Amino acid sequence: MDLSHFRQEYHAGGLRRADLKAEPVEQFETWFRQAVAAKYPEPNAMTLATVDVAGWPLVRTVLLKQFDARGLVFFTNYESRKAVQMEENPRVSLLFPWVALERQVVVQGKVTKISRAESAEYFHSRPRESQLGAWVSHQSSVIPDRKFLTDSLAALHERFGEGEIPLPPFWGGYRVKPETVEFWQGGPARLHDRFLYIRQEDGWTIERLSP
Repeated sequence: MDLSHFRQEYHAGGLRRADLKAEPVEQFETWFRQAVAAKYPEPNAMTLATVDVAGWPLVRTVLLKQFDARGLVFFTNYESRKAVQMEENPRVSLLFPWVALERQVVVQGKVTKISRAESAEYFHSRPRESQLGAWVSHQSSVIPDRKFLTDSLAALHERFGEGEIPLPPFWGGYRVKPETVEFWQGGPARLHDRFLYIRQEDGWTIERLSP
């Protein structure tokens, strides 16, 4: 299938050095709020890239749940394939593909687990069915069929009843501490605007990259 004729011109607007915040988290918050205001579907959906011991990269979509100057936080099963790979190699990359806004944000950094207290606080803020879902899914493991999941869910309903559902010992959050953050804004004639924040000991430097 020839897709060479698929082409989109970008006219949403440029990005200038003078418009950038001093800190990447501030610039990210500005863009994130604009994505929310534009009713962009699931603006907190981000692609997470990890690498296994053989050097094979793997990507998947996860949901950003918290961010501040310390980094970006998401939650998953500690026994999942992504978790195993992050344990082996904590260097990861994140991509926010806000395509309809002609924008993307790329983050490179190192990932660490957040505290159990932080994970528990978020876990208990989730809907009850989502809490049960975390218990049901031994993520990335092979299962015989969907009935295995529904039967497991039914067993957990019986186990926990109407009581509080505890935080699973195999589930929690990770924080990605950025080392670089790139903001990409589409431009006409493929002259896109790209700015790269690079972490230094005393703060951040900002460089303009060629499109």
